[in-house]
Amino acid sequence: MAMALDKAAPAAKNNELQKVARLLGGTRILSRHLRSALDAHELLVHGLPGSALDHLIGQLMFIQKTDSLEKAVGMSLRTYQRRKDAPSKPLSQDQSGRTWKFAEILSKATDVFGSQAEAEQWLQRPAIGLDQRRPIDLLATPAGVELVEDYLERLEYGVYA
Repeated sequence: MAMALDKAAPAAKNNELQKVARLLGGTRILSRHLRSALDAHELLVHGLPGSALDHLIGQLMFIQKTDSLEKAVGMSLRTYQRRKDAPSKPLSQDQSGRTWKFAEILSKATDVFGSQAEAEQWLQRPAIGLDQRRPIDLLATPAGVELVEDYLERLEYGVYA
């Protein structure tokens, strides 16, 4: 039984990795196939292509380019608009990491809530388990990201308090 679980964990991790990569444009935009978290790390160290952020934002149905989204990805709307003129220019390591983390959380929330539309709406609503704070607003800091990830995990397993 333990052997089956050992093999299932990497497959699940790879599946999660592929979902995040698709939100960022997949191999067409990322210019590589991500096989492991180490591949993702290398990509983020060198900087995501600016077009990956464009693709992610283009995938959003309900979250607009608001102050909250700006905090989540670490880039002001003005900077984002300036970057649109140079889509091939890579994002900084910090912007890449925050963009990746936002895509990870969106992917996880989509799994938990059953659709991306529900996930986006959840990100924008005050959450009881987060002291009535909106999850998207907490993505501005590593501590807030951890709170949102922990809360999503509790929701996934039916532990709401």
